[in-house]
Amino acid sequence: MRKIIDELEKRRERARLGGGKERISRQHAKGKLSARERIELLLDPGTFEEWDMFVEHRCIDFGMDKQTIPGDGVVTGYGTINGRLIFVFSQDFTVFGGSLSESHAAKICKIMDQAMKVGAPVIGLNDSGGARIQEGVSSLSGYAEVFQRNVEASGVIPQISVIMGPCAGGAVYSPAITDFIFMVEDTSYMFVTGPDVVKTVTHEEVTHEDLGGATTHTSKSGVAHDAFANDAEALLYLRRFVDFLPANNREQPPVRPTPDSPERAEMSLDTLVPANANKPYDMKELIEKVVDEGDFFELQPNYAANIIIGFARMEGSTIGIVANQPMVLAGCLDIDSSIKAARFVRFCDAFNIPIITFVDVPGFLPGTAQELGGIIKHGAKLLYAYAESTVPKVTIITRKAYGGAYDVMSSKPLRGDVNFAWPSAEIAVMGPKGAVEIIFRGDLDSEEKIKLRTDEYRERFANPFIAAQRGFIDDVIMPHNTRVRICRSLRMLKNKKIENPWKKHGNIPL
Repeated sequence: MRKIIDELEKRRERARLGGGKERISRQHAKGKLSARERIELLLDPGTFEEWDMFVEHRCIDFGMDKQTIPGDGVVTGYGTINGRLIFVFSQDFTVFGGSLSESHAAKICKIMDQAMKVGAPVIGLNDSGGARIQEGVSSLSGYAEVFQRNVEASGVIPQISVIMGPCAGGAVYSPAITDFIFMVEDTSYMFVTGPDVVKTVTHEEVTHEDLGGATTHTSKSGVAHDAFANDAEALLYLRRFVDFLPANNREQPPVRPTPDSPERAEMSLDTLVPANANKPYDMKELIEKVVDEGDFFELQPNYAANIIIGFARMEGSTIGIVANQPMVLAGCLDIDSSIKAARFVRFCDAFNIPIITFVDVPGFLPGTAQELGGIIKHGAKLLYAYAESTVPKVTIITRKAYGGAYDVMSSKPLRGDVNFAWPSAEIAVMGPKGAVEIIFRGDLDSEEKIKLRTDEYRERFANPFIAAQRGFIDDVIMPHNTRVRICRSLRMLKNKKIENPWKKHGNIPL
């Protein structure tokens, strides 16, 4: 028996070393942690249960039968984060460059299948050179097996991808299907085709960083939700992020005790909106003053910044926040912001997370670039997402809510449950000056008349009271009571039940 135990320990030690101490040292030299170090930092100490430690590839071509390493380039298993069950896989770049083989893929698929059975999130730590070329179609089939499970798990369990090294070619599509993607600055990149192929085909010269680095994907493409300075920071933020999410689509969002009273008034909000309707203010200030303890986890802060999305808590329970940002493009909706917010709304709806919407939107961004880029179709994605969602929806109009953008931003006719407006709200088809120039066309022969008619229109429509008279606004509230009224509304909506008509699935305007 002792001999077998000794053999087991030797095999375990061999597997834990991955590609060996020298290659691990190279990882460290690049500022990267090893696959196992990442798991240790991510999960609660001592909770990791590893599966398939001894799995090896079965390829015999190109001399691969003489190169086998236990684990085959990925560490898989489960553990806890702050006491909650999480499944994880961590690709090991020290073993065949983290390349995906048939066996490597089977290990990932096994923990994804188990996560679906027990209803727990999956976190993928990606650091891979792509498909293992020596295995040919077997490795490609392995990717397809992972993709299929990503799709089946979508909307059932949260899926999070952390890009902590290279992620190229077919490898990028698994993270793309998952709910959230985080990257590490300077050491991670994602692209379908690398700089060399780009140069050959299009004659463009571009660096790995400019083509698919963290800055590119968090500020230009919108592929990633955020980027962090190093592996350790990314994993620690991930621990905080997971705390906002329910384990699966049958559970309610987690509740964390808070000393922040639901009856707390915030008097400074009464002066947040400037008297001049053309002057911006920071919507993040409103969000942080309303949510529990000012704790707001913003997503995609550097992409389409004219809209804000992220998670917070009210009375200890997770909420999703969507808000126009007057500081950027006056808060207009455009192609990028519509797509950004739509996907977030759909995630919240899939996982029973109430949605709070703060509205200050003068309309959709005008211009040929937007129209030719398909703003009609892309703007409709946000409309579709809000209309389809069945979770509790509370909307607060702080200032402008003009035209179709008013409708899109969780309006009452889109099944908004509770719709409030501040006294500063202006709800109309368009801004006063533009409206006057259309209504009184031909009767505006002086600046004095224009001003008179504009003031008349503003007094008539640029306020929340007409909408309140028609029932499109449930109440006009004082800004300082915003937190109180949201908390009461969410309490009332706790047991809300609503169902959409049966269908295989809708056809969202992709």
